[in-house]
Amino acid sequence: MDHSLLPLLSFFVGVIVGLTGIGGASLITPMLIFVFQVPPAIAVSSDVVSATLMKFVGGYKHWQQKTLDIQAVQWLAMGSVPGSLFGIGMLHYLKHTGQNVDYIMLHLIGVMILLVTLLALTQMLLLTFFPKLKLPEMPKLNLSTVVGKILAMSMGAVLGCLVGLTSIASGSMFALVLITFFCLDTSKLVGTDISQAAILLLFTSLGHLSLGTVDWSLVLPIWLGSVPGVIVGAKLCQIAPQRPLRFVIYTIMLMTSCKLVY
Repeated sequence: MDHSLLPLLSFFVGVIVGLTGIGGASLITPMLIFVFQVPPAIAVSSDVVSATLMKFVGGYKHWQQKTLDIQAVQWLAMGSVPGSLFGIGMLHYLKHTGQNVDYIMLHLIGVMILLVTLLALTQMLLLTFFPKLKLPEMPKLNLSTVVGKILAMSMGAVLGCLVGLTSIASGSMFALVLITFFCLDTSKLVGTDISQAAILLLFTSLGHLSLGTVDWSLVLPIWLGSVPGVIVGAKLCQIAPQRPLRFVIYTIMLMTSCKLVY
């Protein structure tokens, strides 16, 4: 398909991201694969590079506003960066051993989107239909202790590896970890998530550039459309009904992930 449509479609994805907070990679990577017939390896690498700019702009803004937890960013990033590079190393190994990287990544992307979507749908349905339900609270990490720091790095390493392999979940899965295991002020949750993702994606982008699978003819149009789209979506966020919109998008993502897996 003609790539001239990519900025327009990326703009709509950016609006959805700004409007709902749903991760751009969960939408852009499948769009590149299904709509523009881009091979999965190139789609993942190009998406990682295109997402880095948006995350860094957002992270810098939150750093200026002091709406992030620097300690949480530091210890998660110390795990996620080497984890991501390990994931990229696995892709290098698969590529050099003659494995069908596109086939493997297609299924990995599908599984990751399916996992993220099911977790998000479950959380949303519980909040909608059982608002008074009290779930057992998970233990919170104390980053002033050695055990807390090691656990934070371990979580970051596992999720970072998955991001390195698929580009999915640099925001959504880390946000879930921050909500579940970290004692963060609500005002610092988004900033911490975005800032950690910015550091992770910077090193992930460098790794994917070394794979030689980044297509700049895809990256630049995605930047052109998605950045203003995010700004517009953030403005519309104040008036749009969140839960019905999220439910529709999650349903679409669920069908997309099933198609990728099967």
